[in-house]
Amino acid sequence: MTQRSDDSRRRSPDRAAGRGPAVYTAFGLAAEAEPLSPGLHVVATPIGNLKDVTFRALSTLAAADAVLAEDTRVTRTLLAHYGITTPLLAYHEHSGESVRERMIARMKDGEALALVSDAGTPLVSDPGFKLVQAAIEAGLSVTPIPGPSAAITALVAAGLPTDRFFFEGFLPQKSGARRNRLAVLAGVPGTLVLFEAPHRLPEMLTDAAEVLGGARPAAVARELTKLFETVRRGDLAGLAAEYAASGPPKGEVVVVIGTAPEDAPGPEADADLDARIEAALARHSIKDAASLVADETGLKRREVYARALVLARRADDAGEV
Repeated sequence: MTQRSDDSRRRSPDRAAGRGPAVYTAFGLAAEAEPLSPGLHVVATPIGNLKDVTFRALSTLAAADAVLAEDTRVTRTLLAHYGITTPLLAYHEHSGESVRERMIARMKDGEALALVSDAGTPLVSDPGFKLVQAAIEAGLSVTPIPGPSAAITALVAAGLPTDRFFFEGFLPQKSGARRNRLAVLAGVPGTLVLFEAPHRLPEMLTDAAEVLGGARPAAVARELTKLFETVRRGDLAGLAAEYAASGPPKGEVVVVIGTAPEDAPGPEADADLDARIEAALARHSIKDAASLVADETGLKRREVYARALVLARRADDAGEV
């Protein structure tokens, strides 16, 4: 259905005292931004490569009365790159009700405010939803300005099914709580998309291999759209072993996990494998035990090694109790 914009609600480009026409610069050329309707404009920004910003996003950021940013230092870099001088205001997870009330009051007075996150689409693993909710409850207009998203970018690069997926965001930091949450996610009939801090990635993959099954296909996307972008693909067991050996990566990380393959081993096979590994661990190092069991069973050495890491850590934890 075609929608008509209500030009009568749009504000003059020089609406703010002391500010001239809203302008931004792209490809070395200056462009005048179209005036905005009062309300909240939720703007997606690049996740790493500044060239990924849309013309509509630039126009919105330039024409807004203020830009609400998770970290004003990060957003200032984007605005400066495109010659945008719109005032910046901090809005983050610690912003309380009083801050939202002030923003709502400004929009009720006819201002257009732009909401951004540090990178990507606001509200996706981001605190902005409370402001959007407050704006809706106040009867204000909420306009999405679509663009980059780390979750979707990782999903399309992973090579896993995209017809049905579930975005989880960040898992709990502690292993016990993380495993409990993974157990809940095990029943999701689709691809899982998760964010993870790089220093926790090796342990998170080990937990995921244990709870979800090492045979699940997965991908680890790092530094998406940036110079050192990498996507490692394999199964959970293999990826867990790789990162256990290499250590935590640098940069932003997105983990994508597919559903279990139909021929994945059942609980009885897992129990037999665990018994073999535990017996080998009683006499050998983790690396040697994994090699011995892999030779005995014909399984991939990296898969057995990942499972051996889990069992060894479990034994250590039990010894500390």
